[in-house]
Amino acid sequence: MSIAQNIAEITAKIATDKVKLVAVTKNNDVPSMLEALAAGITAVGENRVQEMLAKHPMIQATGKSPEWHLIGHLQTNKVRQAVPVADLIHSVDSEHLAVEIDKVAAKLGKRQDILIQVNIADEESKFGTDSGQALPLAKIISQLEHIRLCGLMTIAPYSENPETVRPVFKELYQLYAELKNLNLANTDIQWLSMGMTNDYMVAIEEGANLVRIGTGIFGSRQ
Repeated sequence: MSIAQNIAEITAKIATDKVKLVAVTKNNDVPSMLEALAAGITAVGENRVQEMLAKHPMIQATGKSPEWHLIGHLQTNKVRQAVPVADLIHSVDSEHLAVEIDKVAAKLGKRQDILIQVNIADEESKFGTDSGQALPLAKIISQLEHIRLCGLMTIAPYSENPETVRPVFKELYQLYAELKNLNLANTDIQWLSMGMTNDYMVAIEEGANLVRIGTGIFGSRQ
């Protein structure tokens, strides 16, 4: 199936405009991205800052202006490069990183939208703050003037059977609800980023409204 057909199929399954589809464009070339944008994608997600910086001007030169989401781990030494381009950073997992983003955004006169990445399943191979630290971190971030905290993100463990990771999504939704109820200053808690190609429907059933799909749109990565 073509990229456009894949997007049409996923959109039909999601069946609501309350869920935003982020096309994960890691390792996919600009022509493929343009195909996705032509088929209705409005947000692209990159894992690596360098790849985002390389593609951004090429996409802009075509007159397209999607939202750019940085969904991969962000090292503090890459913050200066990421903040000018990223509309939403999904992967903030420490006070140290948040402070650095705040500093860079202040210099640019920008308010940077971010999500806190939570490692719900405590996987050693994954980044993210642990679930017990997410709300304390949110309180610290809410005091930074050049950051707007917009919600939470997690990457569930990979499983052939998405039902096995439903409890991970359930737990993040509960945290998200608690975060919303805190009514912290300088925040706009609206995004719950969870669910990928193999488990996005279960994630949506558990409250996700931002899903990150790569393989399901572009096919297996080269």
